[in-house]
Amino acid sequence: MRRKIFLKPITLLLLLTAFMSFGQHGDEHGEPKTDKKAEVKEFIQHHLKDSYDLHFFSYTNDSGEAVHIGTPLPVILWDNGLKVFSSSKFHHGETVAEVGGDFYKLHHSKIYKVDGPDGKILEDDHHHAINEKPIDLSITKNVVMIFMVFAIMFFMFSRMAKSYKTNNSMPKGTGRLLEPIVLYVRDEIARPNIGEKHYKRYMSYLLTVFFFVWIVNLFGLTPIGMNVTNNIAITLCLALITYLITTFSGNKNYWKHIFWMPGVPWPMKIILAPIELLGTFIKPFALMIRLYANITAGHVVLMSIIGMIFLFQNWLGSGLSFLLAFVLAILELLVAALQAYIFTVLSALYFGMAVEEHDDHH
Repeated sequence: MRRKIFLKPITLLLLLTAFMSFGQHGDEHGEPKTDKKAEVKEFIQHHLKDSYDLHFFSYTNDSGEAVHIGTPLPVILWDNGLKVFSSSKFHHGETVAEVGGDFYKLHHSKIYKVDGPDGKILEDDHHHAINEKPIDLSITKNVVMIFMVFAIMFFMFSRMAKSYKTNNSMPKGTGRLLEPIVLYVRDEIARPNIGEKHYKRYMSYLLTVFFFVWIVNLFGLTPIGMNVTNNIAITLCLALITYLITTFSGNKNYWKHIFWMPGVPWPMKIILAPIELLGTFIKPFALMIRLYANITAGHVVLMSIIGMIFLFQNWLGSGLSFLLAFVLAILELLVAALQAYIFTVLSALYFGMAVEEHDDHH
């Protein structure tokens, strides 16, 4: 097990450095044609952003052309009707896609409508695109990752349930691996924070969100760059689900503590009511930002340090950068699980506050 834990960061760093070396070609004097800092910055942005295709790696052929290895994904737009086409029509953002007499261009990972095959993106004084944007329902890289994680979780827990059924309620195979984690979520997260009386109602959600966040965080450390929790829209949806469950689970004691807090003078109750109500929105907002910021910051720092390997022109600087990147890669494995744990614990804590009964204080 220890050997596997250390091999994962090593594999990650070797693959990333190999991918970053692709596209770096020199002139007849051996000097790079492109600015290394700009290339590293572009690689980091590509790794973090969502995209309309699955990009595995790139390399430069003998004629100096960049060759991209990957697979396109379906683009689904609603613009005076449904428009469905392959993202290969954009040719990695280099060409305009024509669909049903309309023209679309990819700009900064967003699709805009243009006038014709030679149409351009118009910008305002703040360099923001002002072209019309169709309603985008495309299957992007992050959506594919969500489907993959759903399939992985369905397979794991189906195997676990089957092992209990066919082995006299004793786990085997996948069940032996998952049972300690499931019991930990139940006994160390759900029961202490929600209470013995109500915790079973929330176990399905807590297990789902824990494994989902954990698995997508681990996939985010791969060179493919499927950073689902690096997308604030995803963390917003997760936090919103927690908020809705908390809100609709709240008993009269929960709402009483918000709108008419017991044990304080009535003038203070009037002052505290809007503050407590605002707190119900701040809690899911903190969930959203915490997960998004920690994952994004970790990836930016790790990618930046890996990029420093190619910026230093001596073995000492590159070696120290590689060593630091190796240590941070191991730390990111811990952060992937830690962020899943924190999100699950806070969700359970909010559920416990919503169903807490007055007698629990005595």
